Amino acid sequence: MSNSPANTTNAVNPVDQAIISRMSARAFLPQAVDRAIIMHLLEVSSRAPSGTNTQPWKVYVLQGATRDTLVDKVCNAHDAIRANPELASEYKEEYAYYPEKWVSPYIERRRENGWGLYGLLGIGKGDKDKMHAQHQRNYRFFDAPVGLMFTIDRVLNRGSLVDYGMFLQNIMVAARGHGLHSCPQAAWNGFSKIILPHIGAGPDEMLVCGMALGYADESALVNTFHTPRVSAEEFTTWVA
Repeated sequence: MSNSPANTTNAVNPVDQAIISRMSARAFLPQAVDRAIIMHLLEVSSRAPSGTNTQPWKVYVLQGATRDTLVDKVCNAHDAIRANPELASEYKEEYAYYPEKWVSPYIERRRENGWGLYGLLGIGKGDKDKMHAQHQRNYRFFDAPVGLMFTIDRVLNRGSLVDYGMFLQNIMVAARGHGLHSCPQAAWNGFSKIILPHIGAGPDEMLVCGMALGYADESALVNTFHTPRVSAEEFTTWVA
């Protein structure tokens, strides 16, 4: 595996640089993001392709009080589940993001990711309090001033989730062009019964994921964590 996020043949290409410099930031500055910039990112990102141009994305932007209130609601639920694990059955994600059974090589990559992050932060395997607190950072948008929630019409199918992924990637790459960072977050999905009413989503909508958006805290230790990638040679087959 390559440990460098800058493994490229043309490091000066601005598109390449935006892609390479994208990372899942886990600590943000309180600096506000101008509404015009957010709208610009969404307008640009809407050029993502989608099957028969269905454009399945719907975005909810949370800032200020609406963001803070949602954070409080979900963090309280997260704490309640820890106090009473039986409550976890009340909070289920609406689609399976991860496999029911982990197999190689995915389980090794997952473990490497977890060990790398928690090791950097000095969180040991038995540090349940620290693990809970770090996990809950997701539900605080890692202190980012902007929280995004993405929903999709329930009538649509798996193909539209593929389309949605391209839209999300566009947002994250376009954000780099404005000095912003992001963190896509499936962690919110289990709390959709709290989130959807809060953002005013209708019964025909399903939560796809959340996203933190803002200016990364470059001094934060957690933001020095960069995940490795398998080389293109390893996952590519040239068909004769």
